[in-house]
Amino acid sequence: MTDDGAQRPLRADARRNREKILAAAVRVFTTQGLDAQMERVAKEAGVGSATLYRNFPTREALVEAVYRNEVARLCEAAPALLAAHPPMEALRVWTRMFLDYVTAKYGMIDALRAIAATGESPYGRSRELVRDAVATLMDACAAAGVIRTDIGPADLAAALEGIALTSAGADRRPQAERLLGLVLDGLAVRS
Repeated sequence: MTDDGAQRPLRADARRNREKILAAAVRVFTTQGLDAQMERVAKEAGVGSATLYRNFPTREALVEAVYRNEVARLCEAAPALLAAHPPMEALRVWTRMFLDYVTAKYGMIDALRAIAATGESPYGRSRELVRDAVATLMDACAAAGVIRTDIGPADLAAALEGIALTSAGADRRPQAERLLGLVLDGLAVRS
């Protein structure tokens, strides 16, 4: 920290280690859920336990950071996808990324609930951020004339949440993909 209480930017190597830990934690929590050991995360990230605990002193701190990082990555992807793909394809790619995010979140759900039970909210503005990303994608699709305009971002976000509730988990991915296809096909303008 600096004299005014602001945090200093991380050195490049420290930032890389933090990013490696977050990426490894997603993989480990997705496959092992709460049974995952912190040491397994460190090993998967290729860092020592001391580096892990220096960045994330508790499992809860790691889970919350992973969750917030995944939400940020998901939502920040929308403009880049629109720059690289036609709007409807960008929406399709993003919604599949949403399924990946839900699968990772599912592996951490008990830990997230435990954090929430303490009175802390690991979720922050995540719902608002997701809806903003959905709105960005849908606005581009509407401007291109490829989706219906009588369905808004809140409707699609609710449908995505419903798919997440009923089809979360890697073993249910095929069902989630089918449901997602139904929703996206229902958005398309019919000629």
